[in-house]
Amino acid sequence: MLDLCADTRYDRSYRERVTTDDERRIAATYDDFGRRWAHGTSPLYEDWAIGMGADADVVARLAALPRAKQQPNIVFAAARLAGCALRPYAEVRDWIVAHWVDITAVAASRTVQTNEPNRCATLLPVLSRIDGPVALLEVGAAAGLCLYPDRYSVVYTAPEGERRIDPPTGASDVVLACAVDDADSVPDRHPHVVWRRGIDLAPIDAGDPASIDWLSTLIWPGPDHDARVARLRGAARIVAADPPDIVRGDLLERLVDVAGSAPSDATLVVFHSAVLLYLDAAERARFADIVTGLPQAIGRRVVWLSNETVGTYSSIDAQVPTDAVTDHRFVQTVDGVAVAFAGQHGAVYETTPFRS
Repeated sequence: MLDLCADTRYDRSYRERVTTDDERRIAATYDDFGRRWAHGTSPLYEDWAIGMGADADVVARLAALPRAKQQPNIVFAAARLAGCALRPYAEVRDWIVAHWVDITAVAASRTVQTNEPNRCATLLPVLSRIDGPVALLEVGAAAGLCLYPDRYSVVYTAPEGERRIDPPTGASDVVLACAVDDADSVPDRHPHVVWRRGIDLAPIDAGDPASIDWLSTLIWPGPDHDARVARLRGAARIVAADPPDIVRGDLLERLVDVAGSAPSDATLVVFHSAVLLYLDAAERARFADIVTGLPQAIGRRVVWLSNETVGTYSSIDAQVPTDAVTDHRFVQTVDGVAVAFAGQHGAVYETTPFRS
């Protein structure tokens, strides 16, 4: 087991030197990432995050980066791509400082795009219950791996046992896995998807090996995540064989026109996972106004399916039970109504906390 932050000089240094608001914010972000998100699922990243957040010299270096490049996911993945060993923070800290220019150069040319296909397992309980053809529009689509929920097999583990659903064309080479707290959540079919589009600031070509290597590097180290690498690469092969149209642009600027190109005889589902945390409060409010106004703007039925963290919208937070455990979970909402907790990487789906 890792000895978290065994080098206590980082704690002393943090107390003595971290003084600016930016540095305090960054230190708190890294500490929260380690203790709340990586804890129990990626011991190494828990150690790196807590250690880095308490290291005043590295926190100061992070504060000098553009804000979008300060977050743990991109810094850790950039360090790995630059050659950092997967060792405890106390052992790699000096290497990170010595190679800081290389790490920041990688981070500058990349973005965080956690394109986890297993999240489709938590989308299917909603998508499978929509009658008729479905048009899918994902904002923050990256390589579009979550635009193909109808192409993957899924094994759901309910209290009563396992149930597997396969695509209409037969068993898929990519098998997703999800634990549910209620057998009624398990879909009995895949949706009939007739159209799929994405919007992303930096679309990824699922057929580009270097791009898929970066997506793989963004996957956290640890036994809970090892299967995700093979699953991502398998999903990329499926998508590369039938690539979607992913529009390059800002989701706030492109949503209406891309949505308007969906077929009028299909139910349009606008969905996203862990995207709105990259927007500020005003931008989130604007996004909500745009997406809720889509039915009138484009003249057809629209479903807004969201997987985002607590703290994204106060109106949704108010629907979350005060005693609920939200670590490693998104709040899944349908048209602004909370319906489930969805695991951040699709491994769990829990509806019990939201039953009236």
